[in-house]
Amino acid sequence: MTNDLLYQIALTLVPNIGDVHAKSLVNAYGDAQSVFKAKKKDLEHMEGIGTVRAASIKAFTDFDNSEKEIAFIEKYKITPLFITDKNYPQRLLNCYDSPVLLFYRGNANLNTSKIVSVVGTRNNSEYGKNVCEKMIEELKQESVLVVSGLAFGIDTIAHKAALKHQLNTVGVMAHGLDRIYPSQNKSMAKQMVEHGGLLTEFISNTNPDKQNFPKRNRIVAGMCDCVVVIETGKKGGSLITAELGNNYNKDVFAIPGRVNDSKSEGCNYLIKNNKAALINNADDLLEMMNWKPLEKKAVKKQRELFIELSADEKIVVDILNSQDTIQIDELYFKSGLSSSAVAAALLMLEMQGLVASMPGKLYKII
Repeated sequence: MTNDLLYQIALTLVPNIGDVHAKSLVNAYGDAQSVFKAKKKDLEHMEGIGTVRAASIKAFTDFDNSEKEIAFIEKYKITPLFITDKNYPQRLLNCYDSPVLLFYRGNANLNTSKIVSVVGTRNNSEYGKNVCEKMIEELKQESVLVVSGLAFGIDTIAHKAALKHQLNTVGVMAHGLDRIYPSQNKSMAKQMVEHGGLLTEFISNTNPDKQNFPKRNRIVAGMCDCVVVIETGKKGGSLITAELGNNYNKDVFAIPGRVNDSKSEGCNYLIKNNKAALINNADDLLEMMNWKPLEKKAVKKQRELFIELSADEKIVVDILNSQDTIQIDELYFKSGLSSSAVAAALLMLEMQGLVASMPGKLYKII
């Protein structure tokens, strides 16, 4: 494992190799170590790699930083999550630019059935604070995992409310796990490790530099089922996260505010331009995500028994038969099929009247 991790960390340190390139390389060669051992000419002929990136890989010799990071990981009991790891946030795998490697301190299941990312302004109003606290309190009934960015304002309010109401909460950071930023959140972060976790793509000794925050935001947007924007101005990270959520095909919701309130300008903009659905409370969210408890059916219909199913369709039907509804990302994960194979199977099953699609990217057997 340590040897694998050495090359996994090294792959993230190679100049000119970003997450998209790294994932393509791992898909082609199977693991990080094989990428470094590949022949230069083979690397050069890979789409998107070319001469410069192939040369960067073959010229890379700085494995000392990887070894130092492994020592740091072992000392502080950090869990590295490579894209091939089953515990890697599976929802992130459907985002084209997701990190190839994550570092995690915590005990929450990053693939739990219901994950909500809550974002908003650092300079919240009392209105924003009250709405956020009330929503988190009402989400307790569904045992959701609350994700945010550990920043001042709405992020901190969401994390604290989750801890107060015994909900797991994960903070995604724009720096290494050797520090907490802002430092005022150290005590809260310590509680989160015991009741959720801290997650980052950055190695230790990485500062919370400005360019790291948009990268952090894509994880917040990508690892959840939906993004909720509580309060935000017309500029800032919350709008970036909302846009990313839309790009990743996530459900995006926003709390409306007064038309002349600058702190709600961003939320109103998202709603007006159909970039977010309007919600007023947790009940709205649960209804739109189809997370409200469904009445149990006495007998499940077995129409599929009279239809000849393909191998992929059989896998999808078996999973759907095991629960009332399932979210598309969970279906990808449980089936082990490619996203295109799942999409094709669902289309055929819908055409045969066996499966129905529902709001919130949910599917169920009819």
